[in-house]
Amino acid sequence: MTLRNRLTLISSLTFGVVFAFAGFVVYYTFQVTSERIIFSELQKTGLLSAMFYLDEDELSTREHNRIRADFEAEMQQTDVKVYDGENQLRYGNGQSTVQVTTATLQRAREEGRLQFRTGENYFYILHYPDNQGDFVVVVASSNTFFLSQRTQLLAMMGIALGTGLIIIFLLSRWLSRLAYQPISSVIDQVTRLQADNLDTALTLPHAKDELHDLVSTFNGLLSRLADTFVIQKNFINYVSHEFKTPLAAITGNLEVFGKKDRTPAEYHQVCQTVLVQASQLERILNNLMILAGLRDDPLRNATYRVDDMLWEVLDRIFERWPAAKQLIKVNMSVSQPEQLITTGNGNQLQLAVFNLVDNAVKYADGRTVSIKLDQRGQSLRLTIKDNGRGIAAEELASVYQPFYRGSNIGDTKGSGIGLSLAVLICKQNGVAFSLTSEADRGTTAMLEFGQL
Repeated sequence: MTLRNRLTLISSLTFGVVFAFAGFVVYYTFQVTSERIIFSELQKTGLLSAMFYLDEDELSTREHNRIRADFEAEMQQTDVKVYDGENQLRYGNGQSTVQVTTATLQRAREEGRLQFRTGENYFYILHYPDNQGDFVVVVASSNTFFLSQRTQLLAMMGIALGTGLIIIFLLSRWLSRLAYQPISSVIDQVTRLQADNLDTALTLPHAKDELHDLVSTFNGLLSRLADTFVIQKNFINYVSHEFKTPLAAITGNLEVFGKKDRTPAEYHQVCQTVLVQASQLERILNNLMILAGLRDDPLRNATYRVDDMLWEVLDRIFERWPAAKQLIKVNMSVSQPEQLITTGNGNQLQLAVFNLVDNAVKYADGRTVSIKLDQRGQSLRLTIKDNGRGIAAEELASVYQPFYRGSNIGDTKGSGIGLSLAVLICKQNGVAFSLTSEADRGTTAMLEFGQL
């Protein structure tokens, strides 16, 4: 059963149950109120009957005629019988053959008055002592009119229930269709999602309701899936990009080392160099596998110092670009050491910052590269700025894509992987990243780390 049909059924059943309960309350109230009115009228008729039959000798002709008029008006649907002290019928209008027992008459004398219903009749019995004797007035009325009214009431409630159910059913279907339209839109958008367009966010509903929160959460999931899918899709390219420098260093050391005989100290030194580069390869591979979702991240919430991470990056940069020692200007203006501590995977962030600094040196064309680490509110800000060839405004949005390279790179070697990988690493580690650039004036990359 679809959600829309379920909502329609629940609404109809709810209305039916509520209406049935309300109908029961109305019917019960009608029953009790009607009987109270009937007995009240019978009481009034009983008193009129007693005065009409028994008080004629005590009333004036005018008063008795007035009572007669009231009595005759009340007698149309009512049977009256007056019994004396010997329980003999003395007066009555003879409309009914229904009799009461001697025991009932005696009980009325003891209690003063009785009211009850038997079969199709309502009875009101009144003990009326008089100067002529000890009398009991019995007033009876048929329940035919009451039954007719009750039948009409039940028929009206049945019609109202049937009509109400039809109206509620149709109204619920219409309302559920209106309420279901945003869900149908979301379903339609989800069915169009493919592996190559996971980064397409679903359109958020206008209403700030639970569906809005669900779609917003789903968009966050899509974004994470898109990032992971991109990394997995380009995993080999990322590996080849990041492995090039360590492998080149290992190969170069071994080629130089193998050209002639070496002393034991030189053997030890080259072994240490190769081990360091191999360890770096292992660390890079581990980071890429974590980013691709192929391995759990044990350092997701680890603490590290941003300045230590930056110095390790610069050591690697100087190994690759010895001339960069003269180009890179570092400015750290954080006064308290504890302000340099943050959480995340420091190894991954080291990889991201290395790619950013590497790009800055590569495209600076021998100009100065400024690196500044300062505090901004409750966060640390790392700014990497070069004064090189920059990026054209119309190309700036495209440089985040893997393998994209600007039109002004000339003969500079590269793969277009480093920046896109740095952006993904920052995103997965909760580091805010922004990139600004101007053609022929340089590029500025800015990272903001949250503090403990």
